[in-house]
Amino acid sequence: MKNVQLVIPELFLPPQVARDACADLQLPALEKFLARAQRMPLQAETLEAWLCAAFGVENLAVAALTLQADGVTAGEDYWLRADPVHIRLQREQMILQADVAPNAEEAAQLCASLNAHFASDGLRFLAPHPRRWYVQMANAPEVQTRPLAQVIGRNVRAHLPAGKDALHWHAVFNEIQMLLFAHAVNQAREERGELAINSVWLWGGGVAPAALLRPYAEVSGDSELAMAFAQAAGLPAVLLTDGAQMSVEAVNGEVLLVWEGLQAALQRGDLGAWRASLLRFEQSCMAPLLAELAAGKIGQITLDVPGEGAARRYRLSRAALWKLWRLPRPLAYY
Repeated sequence: MKNVQLVIPELFLPPQVARDACADLQLPALEKFLARAQRMPLQAETLEAWLCAAFGVENLAVAALTLQADGVTAGEDYWLRADPVHIRLQREQMILQADVAPNAEEAAQLCASLNAHFASDGLRFLAPHPRRWYVQMANAPEVQTRPLAQVIGRNVRAHLPAGKDALHWHAVFNEIQMLLFAHAVNQAREERGELAINSVWLWGGGVAPAALLRPYAEVSGDSELAMAFAQAAGLPAVLLTDGAQMSVEAVNGEVLLVWEGLQAALQRGDLGAWRASLLRFEQSCMAPLLAELAAGKIGQITLDVPGEGAARRYRLSRAALWKLWRLPRPLAYY
């Protein structure tokens, strides 16, 4: 019998935020699931780490996969994500913000300036998607990087590239900031009251893997990152649009559903969007999946919640669904 694997980063909020954010949320299916599922430890700090482990991608080498999903052939070169961000000076800290949302023309102009500056260093920047930029190089640097999602809202000094070539990439990071600081694109953005794109965040470096593991028959959800992994693995991918309901009845095999909307909302500091995304998940995914579990169309549902120091796994079988004495609790309880 088929099983369903759910992955939802940022499902559980810190206690000081959860009470207000979860107030009056109607989540009967999710709360029943959490109450009756078996809880166990999980080793995954980020969604990127979870997906890489599941699909057999080493060293969090995400860049080449998402590049190909964005319509560019990775070839045999080494690629880093170089996503546009705003660095805000706060006392002695450099706080990263990612809600800059450049348009395609702004992205093209900024990448053109980066290419002119770094051409002699063998670096080529490109932006096939306004929010996803890349830098290409022939040789692989010896660095370890942190995913962008792990650094948003934090002091970048503690998360800059590490490893043998770290100092060189710290210098590149500084040069990029100096180049973009007074750029005409940013002057125009600031005049409009928008955040300047005064840096990029380098992460996810690697070459395109020869092949990925294929642990699922289908990948679904609202996550473009998960869709990129599915495409690279040659798996069917279903991006759930507004109003679409999840069903696995017609799928022959294990199903992965990744829900990234909660994390994306928190990265923008938008608790209203977090609530809206959670309600959409409840209605379009959790409720129908729980009904299929009760009807015997699913063997079990596993929910993974990646997080730093607080990653959790919940697993619910059809038999455990009928443990009626395990009473649902509000989401904020967790």
